[in-house]
Formats: sequence, C-alpha cells, structure tokens
Amino acid sequence: MTDAEIAALLDGAALVLILIGALLCVTAAIGLARFRDVPSRLHAATKPQVLGVILICLAIALAQRSWAVVAFIVPIILIQLAASPLAAHMVGRQAYRNRTMDVDDLVVDELADAEIETSRPETGADPG
Repeated sequence: MTDAEIAALLDGAALVLILIGALLCVTAAIGLARFRDVPSRLHAATKPQVLGVILICLAIALAQRSWAVVAFIVPIILIQLAASPLAAHMVGRQAYRNRTMDVDDLVVDELADAEIETSRPETGADPG
C-alpha cells in the first residue's frame, strides 16, 4: 500500500467517524428537547453526546496525523468522560430534591432512605 492510499483510507475513516459522532450529538440534542422527564433527558445529554465527542476527536486525530494533536485531544476526552457524568449526577440529584421529577417512575429510590436518615433527630445525650 502506498502512502497516498493509506492517507485516503485514514481520511475516509475520519469522515465516517465525524458523521457518526455528529449523528450522535444531534440525537442527544433531540433527546434533550423531546424527552419529558429529568432522568431521560440526562441520559440523552450524557450517553450519546460523550460518545459523539470522542468519535469526533478521534476523527480529528486521524485527519491531522500529528502527535501534538493527539496530546491535545487526550485531555479533552478525559475531561469529557469525567465532567459529563458528574454534571448529570448533580442535576439529577437537585431535580430529586426540588421534587421536579416523578418519583413514582423510579424503580429504585436510594435517596429516599438517605433523606429519612438525615431528617431523624440524633439520639444520645442531651447537650443542654
């Protein structure tokens, strides 16, 4: 295989990755607009969007063929993998506390037990 054929193959793979990544990001945006409850919207905001960004970053790395670009893209991917689930967790927990989500639709409600524990008065000796 010649260098031109390898370059054409890498450019084709980069094009396919960009198209799939863009499709995933559009799917995430449509899910944010169309889903009715907070957990569904959070799922749409985190899962396909993160994968879409990773695929687009990989496509950029393939198209540029430079170690400097790869060194720049790796922290972007790591930050995206860390920040998106944390942000979704914080939004979901706040929606639960504000009672803006339908608790009856939850299969497992671990926060209900945690809130009962924190709302109980402490037992023990009276400090007064």
